[in-house]
Amino acid sequence: MRRVLVGLATLVGVVLVAGVTQAEHEVYYRYTLLGYVKDARGRPLHGREVKIVRDKTGFSYLGESDAKGLYVVVIRLGDESVGERLTVRMGTLSTRMTVRFEPGNHRDERGTRMDIEGARFVERAAWFPSTLALFLGTAPR
Repeated sequence: MRRVLVGLATLVGVVLVAGVTQAEHEVYYRYTLLGYVKDARGRPLHGREVKIVRDKTGFSYLGESDAKGLYVVVIRLGDESVGERLTVRMGTLSTRMTVRFEPGNHRDERGTRMDIEGARFVERAAWFPSTLALFLGTAPR
């Protein structure tokens, strides 16, 4: 009987973990912040650490610019996170931004573009079609 209970408990645990793990990869748990890091003359800056801090929790997410200056940071935010504030930092520079997306839209990726140009942060409109929808050929192009 003990073996059966231990086996059943293990099975339930695996199912619960698998369900949570799958949910973590759903579009409504991701918010992507990306952009380019450039010097004051517009040249890309490689290897710059970009830190995103979720003001509500203090939890931070890190990214680093590549050879073209591009950085990508994926943050775990759910539907309830719309309107939250994030702090974007690079070195001694920082700015605050508000998380915006349509909570009911679970098809399109969520995120924004925040370029860092010299000492300025420039938020630009960005649209992130769902990668699954693109793969399946159902996303508008």
